[in-house]
Formats: sequence, structure tokens, C-alpha cells
Amino acid sequence: MTQQINLKSEISASQTGLRLDQAVAEIFPDYSRTRIKEWIVSGAVYVDGVAVTRPREKVLESQIIEIEATLEEEVVAEAQAMDLDIVYEDDDILVINKPAGLVVHPGAGNHNGTLMNALLHHCPDIEHVPRAGIVHRLDKDTTGLMVVAKTVEAQTHLVTALQAREITREYEAIVTGTMTAGGMVDAPIARHATKRTHMAVIHNGRPSVTHYRVAEKFRAHTRLRLRLETGRTHQIRVHMAHIGHVLVGDPVYGGRPRPPKAASPEFMEMLRGFKRQALHAVRLELYHPITGFLMSWQAPIPDDMVQLTKALRADTEAHPMEYI
Repeated sequence: MTQQINLKSEISASQTGLRLDQAVAEIFPDYSRTRIKEWIVSGAVYVDGVAVTRPREKVLESQIIEIEATLEEEVVAEAQAMDLDIVYEDDDILVINKPAGLVVHPGAGNHNGTLMNALLHHCPDIEHVPRAGIVHRLDKDTTGLMVVAKTVEAQTHLVTALQAREITREYEAIVTGTMTAGGMVDAPIARHATKRTHMAVIHNGRPSVTHYRVAEKFRAHTRLRLRLETGRTHQIRVHMAHIGHVLVGDPVYGGRPRPPKAASPEFMEMLRGFKRQALHAVRLELYHPITGFLMSWQAPIPDDMVQLTKALRADTEAHPMEYI
């Protein structure tokens, strides 16, 4: 179960000059420092109505502190035997090709059958690494490459590299609408004001940058290659929806399928039957956290996206005069 947290208080004179995380911990002692820091970094803590994502930010007397967060049920993950598509493994890191439908972390409604459960079984010592070595996520129905740290040292280096934008993550996506050229979306992202499971472009959200280029154009859709500069929750899905090109099949941000005029019944069935966001983490490149060697991996496009691409090509070829 989840619990919605809505807290409000005022900074006292004695708290003036404290760091935000210190002040919030004093004001709301029922919550751990770790949880408070996570709330701040995720944009759930507001100072005078503005989300502040830096725990070290100093506070002043009379400022109003508000917290709007979701308190997730605490879940202790257990080791569970599951198949993993392991692309690479050594003593320090593990790279997997995640299938659609696999949840990364246990949580409300997903206590078992997650990637974390599988990792704890595959590599029992990983229980000593925070979050079982998971340093970045993919949404449940996004497929593709993820790197996992098998030691605390490797995790520390990988987290630092992520924050320094030294890890390259490229994605393949299919979006609605015909795009003529690539570009960049530089738009801050935060939790949606009313839909707490959604993210949205919000002016005082966390900085978020997505680069994209056109890989293939169809009659009413586009296949894209995208590169993340930052890694916010649902970033590609939110950014593409923000510029009017939602991902095919996206159940949260996509709305109803948008088949082009005179589409064949088979093509319309393909679009309507694609029940996940058409998004795949196709390439991962990083410097090994221990050896320092540059390493790169690629994951083949999953079959459902291959079949969708074939259907899009067939639809485009069947209506050549409409293709630009």
C-alpha cells in the first residue's frame, strides 16, 4: 500500500542557516534522514511554494516548508530463481537485457518476480550492496540494457559516472506523427501536480535533457534514436508527449491509438494490440568502474517492435502519395 504524505511547517529562528535536509529532519522527526533526502532530490519538498532539489540549500526564518510525497510500503526483497538475459558479467558489474513486464524494484503490488529478487538469487553477495546494486531503472514495460553493480565500490563509481553524465544510454522508440528532423528537448520534469503516478514538464522541476534523431519516417509515425543526458522517471515518455509525439502504445501518456487514414484492418489491429510503450534501451556505453576500460553493449530490437516497424513500413508503402 501507499500513503500520501502532505506536511507543512515554518522555519523557526533557531533553524535559520541550517541545510534544508537538516531543518526538515528537525521539523518532521518521524521520517529518516535518508527518506527526507530522497524526497528533496525527487522534487517533493517545497520552500515557499518552489520545489528545492538540493539538500544543502540553506533555509531562512519564516520560510514555509511543504512536503507532498508518496510513502511506499517498505518491502524486504527475497532471493528468487528467475531467468535473466545476461549480456555481460564479471566480478564487479552485470549487464542485463531486461524484457517487457519485468519490474525492477519490489513495491506495492510487486513483492515478487522483480529484477531485484532475481539478482539476489543470481548473486547472493549483492545483498550487501544498496538496492542490490541497481543504479538506474527502466520502466516495467521498457526493454533493454541495464548495468548493475555487484560491489559497493563499483556502485559508487557508477553512480558518480551517471551524475557526471559519463554513461551513454541510447534508446530506440516509435512515436506518433511524422518528424522531419532530430533535435533536443530541454524541459524540467517533476511529479504531476494531481496525478501522483505521472510525471510532467514543470517549470521548477529537475533539469532534464533528451537528444533525438530520426532513424526512419513512416506515413504517420517516426522511428527515433534517443540519447539521455539526464535520467528522470519516465523522461523519454514525458518529453516526447511534451513535443506532441507520444510513444506508440504508451498506456500513461499516449492516449488512444492514432491510425492514419485508410489504414488496413491488419495495421489498425497491430496498433491497437501494442499494449506497451514502444521503447527499448538499445545501447549502453561506460567506463568500467574498476578497470577504467571503455565498454559498450547493444541489445537487439525486441520482436514486438520489429513486427510493429514492419507493419509501419507496409502501411507507408501502400500509400506512397501520402508519404513525405
